[in-house]
Amino acid sequence: MNIKMICLGAMALSMVGGAAFAKTSALDDPAKMQPFYTDSSMKTMVSNDDFVKAWKALTPDDQTAMMKACEDEAKDATAANSHPEFCSSVKANGGSK
Repeated sequence: MNIKMICLGAMALSMVGGAAFAKTSALDDPAKMQPFYTDSSMKTMVSNDDFVKAWKALTPDDQTAMMKACEDEAKDATAANSHPEFCSSVKANGGSK
């Protein structure tokens, strides 16, 4: 019985601990990402001109964090990377300040 409880406790701890180690990036902040999208579901990008305006409204630190997050997504290309259109716009328009 004690072995069973120890195993269940270890499994529960590993599940909770795994969530704590999950990566978050600058691209996961809805407040920073919303200006780049036309809808609340953040599926439709704004026009190129509006993208550049929204990009220039960010702080340099936020711009750097977003560019790094896009670079990280490009290195680790998986289905979990959910910002390919945004990152290509960053590279094409936003990367040049």
